[in-house]
Formats: sequence, structure tokens, C-alpha cells
Amino acid sequence: MQVLVLGAGYVGLSTSVTLAYLGHEVVLVDINPERVESVQAAHSPILEPGMDELLAEVRSQGRLCAAVDAGGAVGRADVAFIAVNTPPDVASGDANMAYVQAAAVSLGRQLDPSHQVVVVNKSTVPIGSANLVKSWVEDGWRSTHPGASPNGTFTVASNPEFLREGQALSDSLYPSRIVLGTDVPWAMERLKALYAPLVHQSFPAPQAVPRPAGLTTPIPVAATDRVSAELVKYASNAFLATKISFANEIAAICERVGADVTQVMAAVGQDPRIGPQFLEAGVGWGGSCFGKDLSALMHTAREYGLQPVLAEAAVDVNRRQRLWLVRQLQATLKTLKGRRVAVLGLTFKPGTDDLRDSPAETVIAELARLSARVAAHDPVAAEAARQAWPYPAEYVSHVGDALVGAEAVLLVTAWPEYATLDWAQWKDALERPLVLDGRNLWAPDDLRRLGIEYYGVGR
Repeated sequence: MQVLVLGAGYVGLSTSVTLAYLGHEVVLVDINPERVESVQAAHSPILEPGMDELLAEVRSQGRLCAAVDAGGAVGRADVAFIAVNTPPDVASGDANMAYVQAAAVSLGRQLDPSHQVVVVNKSTVPIGSANLVKSWVEDGWRSTHPGASPNGTFTVASNPEFLREGQALSDSLYPSRIVLGTDVPWAMERLKALYAPLVHQSFPAPQAVPRPAGLTTPIPVAATDRVSAELVKYASNAFLATKISFANEIAAICERVGADVTQVMAAVGQDPRIGPQFLEAGVGWGGSCFGKDLSALMHTAREYGLQPVLAEAAVDVNRRQRLWLVRQLQATLKTLKGRRVAVLGLTFKPGTDDLRDSPAETVIAELARLSARVAAHDPVAAEAARQAWPYPAEYVSHVGDALVGAEAVLLVTAWPEYATLDWAQWKDALERPLVLDGRNLWAPDDLRRLGIEYYGVGR
């Protein structure tokens, strides 16, 4: 099929590369010329495993091109994805739809009255947004066709994404399910045909992104109405965030009663009704999705006179959990003024260079407020954090530069590089051998045998 994708962020780029790899002809549009140039040069503008390899392959085969303007691609497109950013509105907590509106109006201006296109909301949008997008596309159409009706030239469908940063291509090629929201039969059939290779896994797995062992087919397809599809996305992320917050609530109890949360949640996760994923205690969740999606879901609930008590509790627990490292440090060192503290890991999770809503920013901001001297390290994002965050801190390119002379080591992001640190070597470089493990990455007994004072979350 002829596919148009508006937005070359995580979602848009992953969608484009995946569909091009499956054999569709894809035009990827983004208003950022640097991002477009990067895609055209077959170099991924985002850090994502396997992206460079697949991008180079589909570019060399001519199945993906990028541009700052859709040009005639709208008129040829069988499916047009809107995958632009929907940042949270600071005042209301709802998603800001300005970029979606601009994309929808642009599509409307360039519709071909002789060709039907399915306009797909791929961005995470507030519930009911398909109706808004339809009206915006119509606004664009009328701006170039005064007094005329689009007469079935397009329809709007909802097709939410379920991508994890650091695993976006794997999640795109081997999805757990595909959610298609539309009441229009021809649109549903077209989307099912578009995704048929994914549903039946009838494509050779790329070497850079191997097919998971034990993957069963066909991949489930949830055919729903548009509003239900929109709510699936919010409900999924709210539930996952709640699982993490629940694990952290149990961790707090473990610390008081002398239990080990890693043992508790491992056993809890063996219950097939619960499952082991998203039950790791730590310093909380972050990133561009959970906080934004819970905020939008709570905003919608309040619009309808509902009090989203469980979602609010998940957010409250997460907010409290982010300061666990600092509060534990205060309990151990008492005053933090002038003390050198090493902070390891700045991105919101390993495997990405994304600093958005990272727990590390909260930790560093609080340490700075308490006049601690912060030395921060991250394998990929130290320089980006230096430029993005306004707090006094020393951002170093080598982990050893953070550890030397530190009176405490705080782990925020569980990068694999940190798991293999040789503590026997680094112990003597510390001013005080004190480790606060915010991700329960290390074995407590191993560090304590070396004479290192160790604290983990819920351990």
C-alpha cells in the first residue's frame, strides 16, 4: 500500500520503518529538516536498537523516503498516520492537540476527491479525539474547496501504539496485539490488510531485530469502535504504572517489617493471574508516556464527574518514590551540604537517550536544593542532561570520574554497564563506601562482603 506518516519521532519512525520493511511504500513527513535529513541519510535520529540497520535496508530498497512536506503523497495514500507529539498541557493535565490539529488540517487541504484514504490517529490522543480530527480534516478540505463536501473521501480510525522505548522495533514487528478502532467497514478491511504480514508473521525476521522465541500466531487483532480503541491505550498504561506503584508500596512495607521485596514480588509474579512484568520496585517510573497518559486519563474522568482514585494513588506513590534515594541518604549521612554524591544513570530507563520525566532529574534537583555536590554519569545522555537541566552538577563522561571521592553512590537507571562494575576496584576510590541501589541491581551480600554499606529499595 501507499502509506503516509506525519511525525518522525519514536512512534512515527518505528511505524514507517516497520511498514516499509513489510513491503509498503512509505513517505515520512516531519517539520524538522535535520530529522528528515538524518532519515534520508539512513541514520536514525533516535537511539533505538536495530533502527539504523532497518532504516538503511528500507532506504536502499527505495521503500521509505522522508520530506518536510507531504506534497502529492496525501492524494496517493491508502493510509495516512498522524504520529505527532501530544505533550501534556501544564494547566489542565490534558494532552496538547496543537500538533495533531495542524497535521489534520494539512491532510485535509491535500485530499484527492477521487481517492479514499484512512486517516489514522497513531498519536496518543484524548478520548473522543477521532471526532476532533475528522472536523479538522474537514476544515482543511473546505479551506481549498469552499462550499464542497469531502463526500467520503476519508475516514478517521484509531490505531494506538504500544511501543517501549529501547524495544520499539521489536514491539512494532512482534506486537502483543493490534487495536483497530473504526465503524467503517472499508477502513477496517484496509487496516487489516495493511497489518496482515504482522498478524501472520509472514515476513523474514530481520537480523537486527530477531523474532522472539515462542511467538505464537496469529497476533490478536482487537476490532473496536474509535472511542474504545483510544481508551485501550490509556487503560493499558494506567494499569502498568499502577503495577509499578503497587510494587513500590509493598517495598515500603518490606523495609519496615524486614522482608525483601525482590523475593516477595518474584513469588507474587508467579501467579498467572498477575504475571511478573512491571513488578520491580525502585525509584519509580518516568518517560514520556506513563505520566502524560495518566494525567490525560484523570482529566477525562474529572470532566465526567468521576474521581480517578486508583490512578491518583499510582501517581502519588510514584512521586514519593522518586525521593527515596535522597531520604535514605539523609537518614544515613544526616546533613548533605557540601557532600560529594555520585548519581549513576540519567535517562528514564536503560536503552534510550530519553531524559523526559526522568527520576534522575527529580533526584538531582533535590540534592542541589540540599546543597550536595553532584557528580552525574550516564552512558549516553550526560551531555544532553548538562544542557537540559538547570541544576548545579558535574556531568562526567566516565563512571570513574563520578565515583572518585564520592561519599555516596546513588543508582537511578539500571544500565547494564553498571551491573558489571568492579566494586573491589572502586571501593577504595570512594570517600565513603556507601551505595544506595535505586533499582535493586546489585546483590547486597556481594557488596557488604567488600565492606560497602548497601541499601536497596524494599530490601
